[in-house]
Amino acid sequence: MELYSDENVWQFVDEERKNINLPRRFSFGGGANNAEFPDSHLSSARTSCASAASLPLWKMSPETPWTRSPLPSSPSPPLLYHCLASLHRSEGDIFSITVTNDFIFTGSSSSRIHAWKQPDCTQTVCLKASTGQVRSILASGNLLFTTHSDFRIRLWDLSLMHYFRPKKLATIPRRPSLFSYHTNRKSHHKNTISCLAYNAAEKILYTGSHDHTVKVWSVSERRCVESLTAHEGQVNAVVVNEDDGCVFTCSSDGTVKIWRSVSKETPHILTMTLKFQPSPVNALALSRCGDDCFLYSGSSDGLINFWEKERISGRYNHAGFLQGHHFSVLCLVAVEDLILSGSEDATIRIWKREEGNSFHSCLAVIDGHHGPVRCLAAAMESDETVKGLLVYSASLDQTMKVWRVKVYPWEKGEDGENACKISPVLSPSWVERKIQATDY
Repeated sequence: MELYSDENVWQFVDEERKNINLPRRFSFGGGANNAEFPDSHLSSARTSCASAASLPLWKMSPETPWTRSPLPSSPSPPLLYHCLASLHRSEGDIFSITVTNDFIFTGSSSSRIHAWKQPDCTQTVCLKASTGQVRSILASGNLLFTTHSDFRIRLWDLSLMHYFRPKKLATIPRRPSLFSYHTNRKSHHKNTISCLAYNAAEKILYTGSHDHTVKVWSVSERRCVESLTAHEGQVNAVVVNEDDGCVFTCSSDGTVKIWRSVSKETPHILTMTLKFQPSPVNALALSRCGDDCFLYSGSSDGLINFWEKERISGRYNHAGFLQGHHFSVLCLVAVEDLILSGSEDATIRIWKREEGNSFHSCLAVIDGHHGPVRCLAAAMESDETVKGLLVYSASLDQTMKVWRVKVYPWEKGEDGENACKISPVLSPSWVERKIQATDY
């Protein structure tokens, strides 16, 4: 079922976007990712912080291409965020990041998955695979999923990570035996696997690919149980809501789709297509906080659209969009009522959603990378008075950084001078529903 707004909504959005005046899109080039940014040219680094290239780098060990970058001499002021660690990888780009309680995992253009001890990356261990280009990586409990250039998934056991002894459990799908005459080619992706999502309760893994498909895998059986021709363009992100089993996908064709399976044995069906922007959609995040559920999408026009789930019908209604990034939004992460976005403009923004409504404020603009922020991960820290975040970011400047961000209670106003008071442009149909208290 396709979700379209009425004519006056589209006119409203068109008028709002005319007033945004976003700059022309640009890309950073010179690396292995020019295929993804075909119109790229090398742009100068941002001038708001010292360039790591102008400072000495310290080698970590003879066996690794990573070097530790120097940290700023003093933390950033009153917004209360600072960089805990900065690591530079001289050999190729960092494609993916995921975190567990104790470790940070990174996937890059090599066949090694690096694991770093949280939070300051003082210890490291490598997981070695037979093929490289680890484009997507996902940790869940004691399991780690990685995708590789042979269009297969590796499954790793992390139960012994405290002893730095990770173990590879399986390659999915299995490699065909010399004596196997019948192979199910439908279970194989035919292009790069770009994204992963895992339903731990059902032990179901979802993979999205540049071949326009989403595949559903039974982890216990190590096999593909379903293949969906999901989009007309490459699939860029997939997330799953374990509460109701809904699966969300987004694509370069400019759509976000919602899929649902009635039971584990029944196939997934398309329940809704959310098409509120003409630009390619690069990232998704699902925010569940209390009874509220919001879906966020980041697109190449620099906007973050978001939808609110109705509590009774379960329908997702467009509630507005966040503006602040000047170029493509490449990655999103949701932690409770906080949304983190990484962009081609080399910044990370942290947004806070106000309780009980759809108004957002931009708490922080982290400006420390010198290239597009390609991937993000985050974990919550807290004490009695201060809520904190550990934020992990990787950029096409070939660095990974770890940030500690303090978020003070909103009513105290301690960060008021530095908070960017930005509210979203709200969808008029959403406002009308709120006024009429429809379905509430």
